[in-house]
Amino acid sequence: MIPAAFDYVRASSLAQAIDLLRDDPDGTKLLAGGHTLLPALKLRLASPELLVDIGGIAELKGIEISETGIRTGALATHAELFASEPLYRELPIFRQAASLIADPQVRNRGTIGGSLANADPAADWPAIVVALQAEIEIAGPNGLRRVAARDFFVDIFSTALAPDEILASIRIPRPKPGMRFIYRKIRHPASGFAVVGIAVGVRLQQDAVDEISIGVTGAANHAFAGQHASDFLIGKTLSRDNIDQAAKLLSETTECLSDRYASAKYRANLIRVETRRALFALSS
Repeated sequence: MIPAAFDYVRASSLAQAIDLLRDDPDGTKLLAGGHTLLPALKLRLASPELLVDIGGIAELKGIEISETGIRTGALATHAELFASEPLYRELPIFRQAASLIADPQVRNRGTIGGSLANADPAADWPAIVVALQAEIEIAGPNGLRRVAARDFFVDIFSTALAPDEILASIRIPRPKPGMRFIYRKIRHPASGFAVVGIAVGVRLQQDAVDEISIGVTGAANHAFAGQHASDFLIGKTLSRDNIDQAAKLLSETTECLSDRYASAKYRANLIRVETRRALFALSS
């Protein structure tokens, strides 16, 4: 199908993009990788009056690693996150997750910021940034602000972004020595999206869990932190019984989605199984 007519502006700076968005938030859409927006335009599920292309804004690009943490610009593509050797050395989970996203064409165009801002309940990056205890940096008319990733996802396709704000970057604190991460995903066979995805980070001290974070995607109406399971495991060993109880707790406290492919009961079982597998992998 052919999209409805719209005006197009290629923004040259973040400030210009914010100004254009502020003039008419309801009638303006931002274009980054375009993998969600362009199909929506063709199907006329979206009919903006103005399309603002932010793909050339230098402030939204790049991957930076410092002594205090990691910054990935919103326009970092899945392929760039996969290919970055410095990022891989710091956080191998980025390469692991990026390798599971769609296909090479999507990975070369799609961006992490676009994925997070779109907040598809089955997207991969939301679980990753929650498990990494990242902060989402947001730019708007009043300057920059940061929101914890676990608080950023509000509902299906809904985030903490205001209508006149733009996701600028993702800020990740440098993990403590010994912190390890893993991402496990059951893919939908057609779309490649997560039926259930579990991202886990664990740090052990004398065989007991000193720090743990869990991010879940695909199961509910938005990505979330598995806090009940994390709290349960703090101070405990990753024994079979403790892992089983934590996985069961996470499964039972999640209000799972149901659709034609997977029932809520099936998703709950996948949460339990994949959480167990992730924790067992990190226990050795």
